[in-house]
Amino acid sequence: MSEDVQVLGDGDLQVTEPARNKIAGLIKDTNGEAEAVRIYVTGGGCSGMNYGMTFAEKVETRDSVMHGNNGFKLVVDPFALSFLGGAEVDYVDDGINTTFVFNNVFQSVGGSGACGGCGGGSF
Repeated sequence: MSEDVQVLGDGDLQVTEPARNKIAGLIKDTNGEAEAVRIYVTGGGCSGMNYGMTFAEKVETRDSVMHGNNGFKLVVDPFALSFLGGAEVDYVDDGINTTFVFNNVFQSVGGSGACGGCGGGSF
């Protein structure tokens, strides 16, 4: 990794164990085509932002990274990270639907943090 890459801490973004395990499995299923999963933020959702996830072929110079021993690797660019402070990424499997859920996404900008169902970028 580049020396400009920052390591994400739990104060920046929390990722639950189910989400870490699912992300690791998704990366493994790409057979080396993806290095990580990337969280991105775009305008247009509730209170102006949508949160999503996609595969990342490589870690970019300015990315922040979170990784684990099981193959879990998550990257976030500085723009997205500015909207994710204190947020939590969870993976929910209720037997019928499976999705990633972004909790407390407004905490970093002074909102209520109550947008639990965004999950816009479900794999």
